[in-house]
Amino acid sequence: MPVPQRPSVPASTAWRPGDPVGRRQFADLGPFALESGGRLPAVRLAYETWGTLNEDASNAVLVLHALTGDSHVTGPAGDGHATAGWWQSMVGPGAPIDTDEWFVVAPNVLGGCQGSTGPSSPAPDGRPWGSRFPHLTVRDQVAAEMRLADLLGIDTWALVIGASLGGLRVLEWAASEPQRVAAFAAIATTAQTSGDQIAGFHTQLTAISSDPRFRGGDYYDAEPGDGPHAGLALARQIAHQTYRSAFELDQRFGRIPQGGEDPLEGGRFAVQSYLDHHGDKLTRRFDANTYVTLTRTMITHDLGRDRGGVEAALAAVTARGLVVAVDSDRLFPPAQSERIAAAVPGAGPVRTIHSDYGHDGFLIEEDQVGALVTEFLAETVRSR
Repeated sequence: MPVPQRPSVPASTAWRPGDPVGRRQFADLGPFALESGGRLPAVRLAYETWGTLNEDASNAVLVLHALTGDSHVTGPAGDGHATAGWWQSMVGPGAPIDTDEWFVVAPNVLGGCQGSTGPSSPAPDGRPWGSRFPHLTVRDQVAAEMRLADLLGIDTWALVIGASLGGLRVLEWAASEPQRVAAFAAIATTAQTSGDQIAGFHTQLTAISSDPRFRGGDYYDAEPGDGPHAGLALARQIAHQTYRSAFELDQRFGRIPQGGEDPLEGGRFAVQSYLDHHGDKLTRRFDANTYVTLTRTMITHDLGRDRGGVEAALAAVTARGLVVAVDSDRLFPPAQSERIAAAVPGAGPVRTIHSDYGHDGFLIEEDQVGALVTEFLAETVRSR
């Protein structure tokens, strides 16, 4: 059955040249060979920075965002930023990553839609890449971030930190360039996506590709409201169930009807309205092709590929490590964090965040996450 349409949403929500820049800066990185054998003739990364790089460039911290995040880690909405910073409490003066001490860099991931080269960017013929955009891997994304570090004059990161998809890149940084990562913090993430995770990602991709307005990925010239917003919204609803815990959804919503609606007469329960809201909300700030591109990078993520397996790849990591799990996480369960911590020589035991909220606990439990990062950074400074 065709996915129902949502005609009120703009045709594409990707950031485009000419849109307000906000805090973004841009790095042109030149042509780029990809792990799959493809090639991008030119790559640009959008990024934001906070704090001041010291004379020997020893105080640099790299913050890597999750699937639908971007470079705007902290700061207000508006002036080119659709939302306020996604980790406001973690970065800033006096925050756990204190910008009075640390120089913080946050790139929009390669393949993104908030200023970095991705499917919505112009191809050499001037038209958006769309369906022609090549397949990316997490290693490609990290390779682009390495070039950004070179451009900024940063030889070694004092800390590379991220959660979820950002955590995949954290681990890839530590495995690919051990001499460039002094310490890492991998939060609510995995070294290798599992069959269960691949299955969940596959259903999200199918939701998007089944939307007739996806047009195989070539929808950028559509009239407003004629893009694949229903498919993207459905993908987000599927994903959001893994971002929250069963306990939270039951306690918060249970079987409460939505407003004056009667489920026995075709109306919704409150939890259905909640998912509808989050699906609709994403379509107003994100691009469907970008969602597909980044989800595929998670599907193919395997730190052990061509490295003798996951344990061998993790054992070769030389950085000090902070590995954090969320106890109620059903997207990246704590057992996957245990695997990372057990194999990395410089990682202590897994530090566990208690949360009723599931995977999103890495965003919601600010006090717990902040305390762990503050402690780890203090230990990192003492160990220099």
